[in-house]
Amino acid sequence: MRAIVLAAALGLAAQVATAQEMVSYTTDQSFDDVAFGVENAILDAGLVVDHVSHVGEMLERTRADVGSDKVLFTKADVYSFCSAKVSRSVMEADPMNIVFCPYDVFVAELADKPGEVIVGYRQFPEGAMQEVQAMLDGIVKTALGE
Repeated sequence: MRAIVLAAALGLAAQVATAQEMVSYTTDQSFDDVAFGVENAILDAGLVVDHVSHVGEMLERTRADVGSDKVLFTKADVYSFCSAKVSRSVMEADPMNIVFCPYDVFVAELADKPGEVIVGYRQFPEGAMQEVQAMLDGIVKTALGE
């Protein structure tokens, strides 16, 4: 019984990420240029891209299978990676910051806004995780040539 109560309490305490809880930048650069810039900015920071999720392709491929006729993205990818140095720093501050690792940067072109590319990442809580947010912001700005 205590496990059920604890699980319910944790479920209520969990935060759900919303669109308001992200940092994003919009550009008229092509999707491919921005995606290339993100990947290069990650590599230039001495990091390794662990995985690229082709979210746009997956959603389009499965659209009919889930009974939808709505096209969401022209293209959309999420780049996942980690930084040993930054991760150690934030996890030494609080080992439970593991929940935020790996870190993700998305690049997307919405189907209803062709020619407009959005690149961004989720916001992180105040405190130690601001180190991660600063790293991601630097990667995104580098990718956009800022």
